[in-house]
Amino acid sequence: MSAPMEPVCIKHDNGRDIAFTGRLFSECSWFDEDTGTLTRQKLYVTADNDHVYHIVRSSGKETSRHAYRLAIHEDNCVIFNGRSEVTLQFDQLMLSVRKLCGMDVEGAVTSAEMDDIVEPIRAAANS
Repeated sequence: MSAPMEPVCIKHDNGRDIAFTGRLFSECSWFDEDTGTLTRQKLYVTADNDHVYHIVRSSGKETSRHAYRLAIHEDNCVIFNGRSEVTLQFDQLMLSVRKLCGMDVEGAVTSAEMDDIVEPIRAAANS
């Protein structure tokens, strides 16, 4: 049984707070001994069936907080970070994620492949 939906307000460093009604879906944290950074991630599902991803990194004196709301509208994925919104075709987003994760290529992603991944995202962000 899943947790009940409740009001959530995420404060972050990149714009206005992201407020929604939802529930925590998943969370994890880890410590990087080389950099001394603690990273915490939370994934929420909203009452509208959107997803909100929240990541907090802390390393002694510095803390960064970022949040992203992802909504699927037909064949498009709308990503909002509290300040700006980017719309990408869902298939293009999934292809980009797969390539960035190295799932569609053998070995590392090449510079040319990275350009192919990043260019449509930049274009969408600037439109």
